[in-house]
Amino acid sequence: MSSQMSMNVVSSSHDHQPSKLTGLNWAAIAGAAIFFAWLIYAAYFGHAEAHHDGHHVPSVWACIPFVAILLAIAILPLLSATEHWWESNQNRLMVSLSLAAVTLCYYAVTEGLSTVTLVLEHAVLAEYVPFIVLLFALYVISGGISLRGDLAAHPATNTGFLAVGALLASFIGTTGASMLLIRPLLKTNSERKHVTHTVIFFIFLVSNIGGCLLPIGDPPLFLGYLRGVPFLWTLGLFLPWIVTTIVLLGVYFAFDTVMYRKEETKDIQRDETQLQPLSLTGGVNFAYLLGIVMCVALLDPSKTFFGLFTPFPMMRELLMLLLVVLSLKTTPTGVREANQFNYHAILEVAALFIGIFICMQVPIALLNHHGAELGLSQPWHFFWATGSLSAFLDNAPTYVVFFETAKVMPESGETLSLLGGATVTVSLLKAISLGAVFMGAMSYIGNGPNFMVKSIAEQSGIRMPSFFGYMLWSVCILCPIFVVVSIVFL
Repeated sequence: MSSQMSMNVVSSSHDHQPSKLTGLNWAAIAGAAIFFAWLIYAAYFGHAEAHHDGHHVPSVWACIPFVAILLAIAILPLLSATEHWWESNQNRLMVSLSLAAVTLCYYAVTEGLSTVTLVLEHAVLAEYVPFIVLLFALYVISGGISLRGDLAAHPATNTGFLAVGALLASFIGTTGASMLLIRPLLKTNSERKHVTHTVIFFIFLVSNIGGCLLPIGDPPLFLGYLRGVPFLWTLGLFLPWIVTTIVLLGVYFAFDTVMYRKEETKDIQRDETQLQPLSLTGGVNFAYLLGIVMCVALLDPSKTFFGLFTPFPMMRELLMLLLVVLSLKTTPTGVREANQFNYHAILEVAALFIGIFICMQVPIALLNHHGAELGLSQPWHFFWATGSLSAFLDNAPTYVVFFETAKVMPESGETLSLLGGATVTVSLLKAISLGAVFMGAMSYIGNGPNFMVKSIAEQSGIRMPSFFGYMLWSVCILCPIFVVVSIVFL
């Protein structure tokens, strides 16, 4: 799939805004000028600390671009002047890259162009490219599987969808499970008016919590596997996974039962009569999904492939893209059209996360330097610290920061030997893993699939909560459950 074709698919009324909105582009330029003025201040008056290896620990002021991109995601969709302008992926990309440029200029001024190169290599090549290629591959391939049908949208039916998705997420990834099930779930509920809560619980369970049993389930666990955690170690998270999943399914069933009773009689009648049995087409794509799993599990440039050869850099990503091409070529005609498949949702993630990955290098650097000063010692400390930051920094790099912190902590209790000879306290690794995976559900940017599910739901006409509106749901529903998890299992 060429980039030109991708842009053609995404180009829509969202990307062609009325001329009266062009003034916002000038506002963006003015905003960038203000940030560059701040850059000079932060560089010369922010008092960045000198690190022992000669590099600088960024000033806290240097976190402003990262905070700004979060505020843009949270606020711009709510303002009447920017609501439609923000719907364009081109405008999202402009804001994202502008703030990323400010961060890179900060590094250029304070440490030189060589540091900018290192930041780009780390943020883009080492983190963003593998992240977005994996999401893109799972998104496109699962988009070629059409699970069609229109069941009666009873609370038990919806709860069944969520339960199946929570199980599948560990085996085909949270992205694959989300893309496979979100459209049939929305179709099943198309006659109902109260659907927003179902999508929110879908994000909780299928896009996040369900993926904690295997490294292929969620990106942070995959990064742990690459750093030496045995592939099957995460199966030890089964008990907190099953308890949390059952509790959330129970809460959802009770809530959906109440909302079902609020539906109008005519909508219930349409839902009961307009039924269509489930049918699956595009099954060849399950083979490609298995190929993605094998690429993720076996092709690591830092390890040999069964002693035969060492994968070259980006070999894994290239093979994933090859599987995408095969999927596009061999999927039966009409399957993606039946899914109303387009590239808008994944391009939204790509546009926003390129800026997030670059801008968040500053807070990550601050955490790396000051992490030992945070006073973390108990497993529940690591659970809440990892989880809280995972909600805003993306859970994969946050996991890495606290994983590396746990490795240098004094050993306490049972330890796990990592590939390469290092060890880590099992209770701390368990807390970090659960915190990163579970609390990725706390915001739209905590995990990649969250934004994609939100975007697909909105394209289907469902009014999703704002950034902070979603967090009101997650804080009220998830935090009490997570308190219990930290008390019982950590």
